[in-house]
Amino acid sequence: MPTLSLAPAELRLAELTEANQPSQLPLLTRIAGLLSASAAVTHLLVRGSLASGTADRLSDVDFIVGVHDRDLPAFTLALNDLMTVAGGALLPGWRDTIVADLGGIGFVFLVQHEGKLQQVDLYLAPASQIATVRRKVAGKVLLDRPPAEVAPEQTERATAYVSELLKRPKSCAELLIEHLVLAVLLHKRIRRGQRFIAYAEWHLLHCATKDLVKAALAPASRFWGWYQLREEIALTPIGRACLADLDAAITSPAVPDATDVEAALDRVLALTERACPDALDGLSDAITAYRTYLELA
Repeated sequence: MPTLSLAPAELRLAELTEANQPSQLPLLTRIAGLLSASAAVTHLLVRGSLASGTADRLSDVDFIVGVHDRDLPAFTLALNDLMTVAGGALLPGWRDTIVADLGGIGFVFLVQHEGKLQQVDLYLAPASQIATVRRKVAGKVLLDRPPAEVAPEQTERATAYVSELLKRPKSCAELLIEHLVLAVLLHKRIRRGQRFIAYAEWHLLHCATKDLVKAALAPASRFWGWYQLREEIALTPIGRACLADLDAAITSPAVPDATDVEAALDRVLALTERACPDALDGLSDAITAYRTYLELA
């Protein structure tokens, strides 16, 4: 039975509480306990504003999760079930394309907490990479559980798994979830007055809309990015309607307000219903709850 070289997560959380008492602390405690209960998890670090003591009511809960290299593929596959069933996440996680590359995989979950949607960022890193990650990222260590020996072939498999997952095209359902997560991020930027970040994430949302249209109507496209969209998509009435939605997106204001974000959500949900309704399977109730939480924010 491995022993912890540092204090248990609960004691580390008490240290955080002394210097910083954010409203997200109960959620941080719950997710930390959930993750540290898995024998696959070797390290748990809190980073960002909750670690530095600069959190506000909109701050996300941001973890780096070290996972034994041997267990990384299985743990990643089980993460959605863990977070939705036990963690209170409203939707499956979004594979984060914004987070810096630290040799692992980032996911963003929207978790119900005190009547609101709270952003929980989980960055899964192979245990063999944690020493490197800790040199690059400032944070508070909650768990440091020396892993069982990591064999070179386990590290190779974990590295290959991460690379393959990051290169895999996103499905329509994943792209729909990307829109929902980005909308929450955008509302946060708007409330904070972070215009430059809102501009960047607004562009990401438009790109996600383009990717959703291509995934639904031209999944075998040989063209990169925004090239040949009209030639490939505008061949059917559904395609032309989707391009009209995309045109409405890219001609909206460069820096959105809350009304613009809501209009974008309405467009993408209508687009999904029209072009790839299967992406909504099993998500209808979650999306209804999601819209309700946004109204209460």
